[in-house]
Amino acid sequence: MNTTDNEILLELFLALDAPEGLRAELVNGEILIRLPVDGYHCHLISELTGQVWRKSATEMQMSENKGLRLVASGHHPADHVIPDVTFAPEELRLFRGAPSWMEPDGVAMVAEVTSAKPDQDRIAKRHCYARAGIPLYLLIDREKSQVSLFAKPHRNEYTEVHLAAFGEPLALPAPFDFDLDTKPFL
Repeated sequence: MNTTDNEILLELFLALDAPEGLRAELVNGEILIRLPVDGYHCHLISELTGQVWRKSATEMQMSENKGLRLVASGHHPADHVIPDVTFAPEELRLFRGAPSWMEPDGVAMVAEVTSAKPDQDRIAKRHCYARAGIPLYLLIDREKSQVSLFAKPHRNEYTEVHLAAFGEPLALPAPFDFDLDTKPFL
């Protein structure tokens, strides 16, 4: 795709008015439309955010479905991604006054729960988040019944991966500094 094609794609994406309840994202040069999530998805997000609020060493703010404008990938326009949950230290107040598509500077962790297209979360979004330098990416993989924590982004990938099957604890590093209890994910 040349620069003109990228500009056209980005303009089309930004002009897109998704119907109520649907979410549109631009990931690796592809426009994705997502359906509303199911109850199990909501349960997993609720368990995760509840533990972060109760146990995190650093007080965190969180935003569900916050649009992030990430860096462009060579031949793609800038990604416009909507993580299921975005966490940032409360003292930064990143979400106050943020535009619909905010830059990821200061974001401590993003989290996704797999849904209709799990490889988007497992691969494409992981690369987007690493490329943007987001320190931690937590993937709750319903199909594999496991949680993956990707850490230490370098270029297009994370250099560390920590896995825990549902039911096992998963250590979250600073600024969180607690063991995520995944028993409630079962």
